Amino acid sequence: MQQWIDEAWEKIVGKFTASSELAARMELIPYKSENGTWIASPFDGDSWWTNGFWPALMWQLYAGTEDERFLREARRVEKLLRKELMSFELLNHDVGFMYLLSSGADYKLTGSDEARRDTLHAATILAGRFNPTGFIRAWGQKGREGWAIVDCMMNLALLYWAHEQTGDPRFLKIARTHADTTMRCFVRPDGSCNHIVIFDPETGEMLDAPGGQGYCAGSSWSRGQSWALYGFVISYLHTGDARYLDTAKRVAHYFISNIRADGLIDCDFRQPKEPQKLDNIASACAACGLLELADCVGEHEQAMYRDAAVRMLRALCESCADWSDRCRGILTRCTAAYHEDGAGQETNITYGDYFFVEAIAKLRGTDPMLWK
Repeated sequence: MQQWIDEAWEKIVGKFTASSELAARMELIPYKSENGTWIASPFDGDSWWTNGFWPALMWQLYAGTEDERFLREARRVEKLLRKELMSFELLNHDVGFMYLLSSGADYKLTGSDEARRDTLHAATILAGRFNPTGFIRAWGQKGREGWAIVDCMMNLALLYWAHEQTGDPRFLKIARTHADTTMRCFVRPDGSCNHIVIFDPETGEMLDAPGGQGYCAGSSWSRGQSWALYGFVISYLHTGDARYLDTAKRVAHYFISNIRADGLIDCDFRQPKEPQKLDNIASACAACGLLELADCVGEHEQAMYRDAAVRMLRALCESCADWSDRCRGILTRCTAAYHEDGAGQETNITYGDYFFVEAIAKLRGTDPMLWK
C-alpha cells in the first residue's frame, strides 16, 4: 500500500504545483475546475463558505513538502479572506471552514501573530451566532433565525481552538452545547442524520427537519453524514467526552454500511436509483474522519475504520481522479446538493480535493491536523 500512497502524493504535488500558479495568475480563489481552468465561487464572492479550503490545501502541501510556493499561495488568499472579516455581513457559521483552515493553519505551521489574531476574530464571530437556547445559528437571512445545520459540527473546531488558545470557557461551552444539541436532534437512532433542523429561536423547541441538500426530508444526505462523522470525532479529540466518540462510531457504522460495491458514495443514501448521483466530497471527508476514528479506538476496532477509508480512497484514485490538464483539480463527480442549486453537480469541486489530500497526508504521516 505504501507504493500507492507515495505515487498518489507525488501526483498530487505535481498537479497542484501547476494549478496553484494558475490560480495566482487568475487572482481568484478556486472553487472548481472546468475546461482546463479555475472558476471562482458561485455566490457571495470571497465570502463564500468554501474559500478556506484552497489555502488549507496549500498548507497541507506545504506541510508535506516544505515548498514555499505553497506557503505564498496560501497567504495570497489569506489576504483576501482578511478583507471579508472586515466586511462581515456575508459571513455565517462557516467561518470555521474559512478561517481555521487558512489563518489558523498559518499560525499552526508558522507561528504568525497576525494569523492568530484573524483566527480569534473569526472564533468571536462564530461565538456571536450562538442562540442561548442551545444551538449555533447557521445563516443570517431574515426568517432563518432558528435554522441550524449538521455542517456546523466541523466548524466547532474553531471554538475548541479558541478555548485552548485563550482559556476562555465561553468558547468551549458554546461548542459543547451545540454538539449536544446536534447529538440529540440531528443524529437518528440508526446513525443517519438530518441536514437541517429548525428550532424555535425563543424556546429552542425543535420544529422541523427539512431535506436541505439531500433528496428529501427524512432522507440521508451523504455529506451530512460525513460532517457528523468527522465532526464528532473532532469534538472527542478536543474534549475526551466518550459520548462524542460513541456518536461518531454510530454514524460511521451507518456510513460504512452504505459504501457502494465499487467503493464510491451516493449523494444521498436514500436517493432513487435513477438518476445516479455521486458525491466524492462525502467520500473523501468521511475517509478523513474514519482514519482519525481508527486512532481513537482499541486495536480490535481499528481495522474496520481504516480499511473502509482506504477502500474509498483507492476507489477515488482508480475511477474518479483526473490527473490531466483538462482538470486543474483532481476529484471528479463531486456534488454540492442532490437537487441543482447552482453550486455544481458531478464535477470537480475544490473542497473535495482538500479532503482527498488531507486523507492521503494522514496515510503518509504528514497531515498537520488543521482541525485541532
